[in-house]
Amino acid sequence: MSGTGDRGRTRKARQPSARLPEVRLPDLRPFDGGELQSEEDYDGLEFTDTDFVGQDGRSAYFMDCAFHRCALDEARLRRSRFVDCVLDGVRGVGTDLADATLRDVEVRDGRFGGLQAHGATLERVLFKGGKIDYLNARKAVLKDVTFEGCVLAEADFAAARLERVVFRDCVLRGMDFDGALMKDVDLRAVTELQITRGIDRLSGAIISPTQLIELAPAFAAQIGLRVEAPTGE
Repeated sequence: MSGTGDRGRTRKARQPSARLPEVRLPDLRPFDGGELQSEEDYDGLEFTDTDFVGQDGRSAYFMDCAFHRCALDEARLRRSRFVDCVLDGVRGVGTDLADATLRDVEVRDGRFGGLQAHGATLERVLFKGGKIDYLNARKAVLKDVTFEGCVLAEADFAAARLERVVFRDCVLRGMDFDGALMKDVDLRAVTELQITRGIDRLSGAIISPTQLIELAPAFAAQIGLRVEAPTGE
């Protein structure tokens, strides 16, 4: 009996989970305006209803900052770093976060289109609510990342590395996992799962029995298996 219990505990311990960010912001100073500056340090600031459209903040460093309802359309934030930050109600089309680093970050109800995050590194990041269309996360590294209540449409994770990534109550449409590497990726609580490329890269992920049935045609197509109803002859 004890051996069975030990095996049960082992199976439970191996269930994928992601460490959540623990963001504890200090008293923040209001941002005094002006445009973003590349390679600038921003520490302990609160950005509220700020328009960063088209601005250049490449290689900037944001630490202990909060962004509320800011506009990041076409903002150039390549190689920028966000540490212990909260982004609430932020929106952006064509925002460039390529090769950026996000660590201990919460993104709440964000709305992005054409978000460029290829080569980015995300560690202990929570995406809660919101929608991201046409995410480019090629060759990105995601570790301890949680997507909760999000809609991701046409997201590209080709050649990305995903470790301890959880998708909970999310809609995932047109996902591209071609060449991706997964370890402890939990897809069981996804409400809609559609994978257009990289179905063979799900090794290292966990799905539900219902999802396995729904994905069966894609798995069959991947190995060249023809599935046809009997002719009755």
